[in-house]
Amino acid sequence: MSDFAIIIEQLRGTLKLEGMAEACCDVSKMPVHMRPGLETLLAKMIETEIRHRDDARTQKLLKAAKLPVKAHVEDVICSVERNLTRDKWDALSDCGFVRRAENALVTGATGTGKSYAVAALAHQACSIGLKTLYLNMNHFVPVMKQAYLDGTSEKLLNKLSKLDLLILDDFGMQTMTADIRSILLTLVVDRYEKKSLIVTSQLPVNSWYEYIAENSVADAMLDRLFNGSHHIDLTGPSMRKGSRK
Repeated sequence: MSDFAIIIEQLRGTLKLEGMAEACCDVSKMPVHMRPGLETLLAKMIETEIRHRDDARTQKLLKAAKLPVKAHVEDVICSVERNLTRDKWDALSDCGFVRRAENALVTGATGTGKSYAVAALAHQACSIGLKTLYLNMNHFVPVMKQAYLDGTSEKLLNKLSKLDLLILDDFGMQTMTADIRSILLTLVVDRYEKKSLIVTSQLPVNSWYEYIAENSVADAMLDRLFNGSHHIDLTGPSMRKGSRK
């Protein structure tokens, strides 16, 4: 076994440095006279290891995020027809608002690309190391109700509070009840100015107060949700009729 093969085996097996092993393997395949010097080789190995770890971290975060669709911020179409300018999208797509614990509200009729847009933002958040989770309200509400019944709600809410970005998709599609009001209020209050929240809805924001249907809860929740938030109101024809995003 060659010296390179031994080194690669130790890097990959004993030290678990897959990136460095990959770089070393690439160099071992080069003609001897073309192989880089020690300093260049070390720099290449370190660079490859960092990239490998970043990629592995991103994939782990994406798996945990449970996104409904694979989406990227650069693929989202900005146009006057969609009521989404490039400047407005660029201001959100770097996910600086997540780091600042600000909220984003994405509204629009069905098929206008709300879920795709927030999935793209979530993908970007994961790529820069931010813990993210996508929740469709139609699935999340029953889970949360059951957690209250079996006494695990505090544990679940504590888990959600550790997320840098929480996405609540399809807000307003459920019949409002006292349980749902309590769940939403708890989430919004717990995350206010601490962690970021994205909410999507077919309902225009000016009808959310009426939808919540309880003045004190609506005041407490919407004041925190709207304060300093970013709002995208998507318009135009359905994006599901083609490959548009």
